[in-house]
Amino acid sequence: MPILSKEEAQALLKKVLSYSKADECEASLFGSEGGNIRYALNAVSTAGDISTTGLSVTSAYGKKSASANIDEFDDAALERVVRRSEELAQLAPENPEREEMPGPATFKEAITYNPKTAAMTPDTRADLVAKSLDVTKKAGLSAAGFLENSTTFSAVMNSKGFFAYNKGTNVIFSVTTRNDAGTASGYAARGFTDVSKLDTESATRIATMKANASIGARALEPGKYTVILEPVAATYLLENMFRFDARSADEGRSFLSKKGGGTRLGEQLMDEKVTIYSDPFDPDLPASTWGRDGLPREKTVWIDKGVVKTLSYNRYYAKKKGVAPQAGPENIIMMGGNTSLEEMIKSTEKGILVSRLWYIRMVDPQVLLLTGLTRDGTFYIENGEIKFPVKNFRFNESPVIMLNNLEALGKPERSISVESYRSYMIPPMKVRDFTFSSLSDAV
Repeated sequence: MPILSKEEAQALLKKVLSYSKADECEASLFGSEGGNIRYALNAVSTAGDISTTGLSVTSAYGKKSASANIDEFDDAALERVVRRSEELAQLAPENPEREEMPGPATFKEAITYNPKTAAMTPDTRADLVAKSLDVTKKAGLSAAGFLENSTTFSAVMNSKGFFAYNKGTNVIFSVTTRNDAGTASGYAARGFTDVSKLDTESATRIATMKANASIGARALEPGKYTVILEPVAATYLLENMFRFDARSADEGRSFLSKKGGGTRLGEQLMDEKVTIYSDPFDPDLPASTWGRDGLPREKTVWIDKGVVKTLSYNRYYAKKKGVAPQAGPENIIMMGGNTSLEEMIKSTEKGILVSRLWYIRMVDPQVLLLTGLTRDGTFYIENGEIKFPVKNFRFNESPVIMLNNLEALGKPERSISVESYRSYMIPPMKVRDFTFSSLSDAV
């Protein structure tokens, strides 16, 4: 089934709801079309096109509810999935936290769709990958990478008159370059709504530069260092912090929990240079204007000059606490500064430049202590110059503590986390007293 327009999705969902006999019924329609290329050892290994469409139906009787899914769309199949959800709902235990489904709502039109990205073909992807491979071959390195584009839509309608629709596009690219000996590695990743912004050639050039520069890495003693985190490295570390949920904070399960109970709303938690917000209309990182719980998404400041400004509340918890519900973040933008990466390096007497972090794991969620490894280019800085590559480190650090040790911020860049496949707008940053706990032989 192709990507459905707003009108087509609305018509199909109305038909689904017409079969319902439950107290309440919600139907969710979602689909995607796109393709990908994966390559390794400077040659394409797999390529393909993908098209998927699915329907989820939730039926409710009082506090009892259940869902059923299907990927067939003839009339008999649609009625069958509704009946199945009703049967399961009758068998389900009561959920004391279930809220009534939302009524009619109006949402602003999102800017998540780009026709150029939607029009991408296998030839478009092949040309973009060819430019990447040309760079690595000329550099005498071996590349492994992945490029994927998608056009998606989602629509939700319920028996109380709620309807919402969104269509979007996305293209992501990542590449790792290595030398033949496997002793040096570089990396770059890009993600955009608009494919015309994707330059695989320049991204790969950065990855090859990192790989060539990291040959002959030396061991450096672990300890606390001034560190310059490039946007990709900062993204991997900070994304563990971007869940500003009031309930988990109230219940003592979050870095936003106050000792003795309550949240840290209104507290100065970080350096005043830190402002973090969501904005579905950010041109570099657009997002949907509505959430699955029926709440609108507007520009929301979560951290304002280091102060915890806003927490998210679902409809159940908002009612319990007597506050207005607040949708959680769909996109995250961290404001930056005017210091370039080059200026950060020049101002550093002794420090480490980190290209990327990976294999990050939670140690203590209450203080957000994380551990992980550097990779794909780590370099020693002395007297304002990069002196030599260093072997990778394991780190133990909390992004909350790190954001209290900020010295400088650069211009935010759209960066991808390949673990979550989410994009963020994060600046490069210079921080003091970053903790490296041990060395790693990994490249």
